[in-house]
Amino acid sequence: MPRPLHHPLGLRGSTDRTPRSLARASVALALGLVLAVSTASLAVDDAGPLTVYSGRSESLAGPVLEAFTDETGVEVEVKYADTAELAALLLEEGTRSPADVFFAQDAGALGAVAAAGLLEPAPGDVLARVPAAFRDPDGRWVGVSGRARTVAYTTAEPVELPASILDFTAPEWSGRIGWAPANGSFQSFVTALRATEGDEAARAWLEGILANDAVDYPSNTAAVEGVAAGEVDVAFVNHYYLLQLMAEQGDDYPVAQHFFSGGDPGALVNVAGVGILASTDQPEAAVALIDYLLAAQAQEYFAAETYEYPLIEGIAADARLPELLAIEAPEVDLSTLADLQGTLVMLRDVGAID
Repeated sequence: MPRPLHHPLGLRGSTDRTPRSLARASVALALGLVLAVSTASLAVDDAGPLTVYSGRSESLAGPVLEAFTDETGVEVEVKYADTAELAALLLEEGTRSPADVFFAQDAGALGAVAAAGLLEPAPGDVLARVPAAFRDPDGRWVGVSGRARTVAYTTAEPVELPASILDFTAPEWSGRIGWAPANGSFQSFVTALRATEGDEAARAWLEGILANDAVDYPSNTAAVEGVAAGEVDVAFVNHYYLLQLMAEQGDDYPVAQHFFSGGDPGALVNVAGVGILASTDQPEAAVALIDYLLAAQAQEYFAAETYEYPLIEGIAADARLPELLAIEAPEVDLSTLADLQGTLVMLRDVGAID
């Protein structure tokens, strides 16, 4: 059974959002994961526990990692913390890191660790299960689940949405926007905005949203709840937050969401993903874990419990969502979203975060 890995810096705790419905189904789903996964026939000969740095929360990742241990016999020690903190820690530890696998909530953190030469390419047959757009071109990390940016909007009254995320700087949106600029998924979006539109345009957009008195929420869930409560008309979030709230509150929840088209930066599709640390002394077990996360049962688990997009062929996302490859996302190489530090500097400079 996975257990927390205690580190001298003491980094543990919540990482990405924790689905409130997870507790009701995690045990049953975890048991289902054990039954028939592709790693069932894999003999893992590496000695010792596999150390995972996880930017996915314990309530989300724990059942999958427990099922992996049950299936393969590989013991797993897990260090849970914020994805950006773990990436910074890996950069600090370098080749001395005790971690074997980095399970991150966004591609930017994986890209930063890969750019430092700290990730080892995974086998091609494992990588090939995931479309090329959702893995590193050099094979150093691979997506596990997809996360699309959307605009959540109120259905309590008619709202005419603009053609682009960039148009929310118009004065008619003053006082009507909710966002969570301290959230990692928003920061990844800004990094992509910088990559596609340039730093000057990204800064101008942030300043325009701030000039429109955007309401700052502590999380994406809170931002969607703000839309439902009538505090704001729209919120910039990832797609799954609304579906999670609808699972709790019912399909008549007074919020809908919009996917931009035409390669708009507001339609970014990012991934939660995984990479093998180049310093690992357990490459076989590390590959087995990636193989497990990309098996059908694990992919179904993420789709059912988080409403994220599964990334392997043959596993369906929630029927209310558009097909993943039908989303007209901007053309941005996710491996280039590594400059999170530059984004944080920009967000602080404009006053979006402290």
